Amino acid sequence: MSNYQTDVNTEATQPERKKSGFLSVLKEVLETLILAVVLFVGVNAVVARIRVDGESMEPTLVSGEYVMVNRLSYRFGLPQRGDIIVFHFPENPKEEYIKRVIGLPGDEVEIRNNQVYINGQALNESYIKGMVSTPGSWRIPEGQLFVLGDNRNNSSDSREWGTVAMNLVVGKAVLVYWPPTDWGLVGHVALAAIIK
Repeated sequence: MSNYQTDVNTEATQPERKKSGFLSVLKEVLETLILAVVLFVGVNAVVARIRVDGESMEPTLVSGEYVMVNRLSYRFGLPQRGDIIVFHFPENPKEEYIKRVIGLPGDEVEIRNNQVYINGQALNESYIKGMVSTPGSWRIPEGQLFVLGDNRNNSSDSREWGTVAMNLVVGKAVLVYWPPTDWGLVGHVALAAIIK
């Protein structure tokens, strides 16, 4: 009689074990999914990714490269001359562009004799591809940035469509992560230190 009762108890607990095993696995799967969503949202709040399209930033960045962008770079400070930034294109905010900051609010940017001048001082730009051939003069308004591509003669930039409002800036380009052969930090230059 005691054997019979043991058999009944064993049979009664087996479905409960199966249920609790299934619920345990389901709970772990749900926890993993929730953690993955939280991490994805968190990473996207801090980091953006952009694909370089075109030749405008050569030789610094090449078409087809993928770049990580720090969205928090300018939360507590302004971009500096020489920073490479990603921003929403002023004429079509759905598009994102990547360019180098040349002029800050209040600056006078002038291009003459194939040379860029900031507030009357010539820049020594070792990173550009070819000399800049578009003459002009621009006063940079408050809350705006003047940006140029490093491939000056093959770049759509502030010379053509004007300055970029700070509220359009996505962040600072920090790392080329694809293709693996091009992996490395993005080449920012402290332009204030190289004004002649």
